[in-house]
Amino acid sequence: MYNLTGEYEVKLDDKSRLRLPTGLSSQVGEIPLKFVVNRGFEKCLLLYPESIWAEKTKEVNQLNQYITKNREFVRYFYRGATELLSDASGRILIPKLLLEHAGIQQDVVLLAYHQQIEIWSKEQYLLMVQKEPENFGLLAEEVFGHKDV
Repeated sequence: MYNLTGEYEVKLDDKSRLRLPTGLSSQVGEIPLKFVVNRGFEKCLLLYPESIWAEKTKEVNQLNQYITKNREFVRYFYRGATELLSDASGRILIPKLLLEHAGIQQDVVLLAYHQQIEIWSKEQYLLMVQKEPENFGLLAEEVFGHKDV
């Protein structure tokens, strides 16, 4: 099981390949690295280790396809999903359509948490960070306040 963590600034090379920083690749495993990438919930991409993607798809595939909202979600969830295998140098090639979706050109921020890695254009990441709440404590109370500690 993964418990990924960290925030990393990287650059795409001229061929739109991304090399995971050592601190992050060591959390994922040995080369070659196997991932699935797809669109994120915001204007970013989500990179999943292959085994985590398999778990996510099991959950999604259990949705009732006769319910319109479920079908819409499933289509969006899978749209653009692409299996990736790193090369000998630990680089992964991200599809052009996904890069365009996230507005990624060269400067990238990787935000790793739980079992996934968000891939942001640096510009979009900075915009998202600007929207952070002034009082993180109030947000924590709203999200976790109902739980017994």
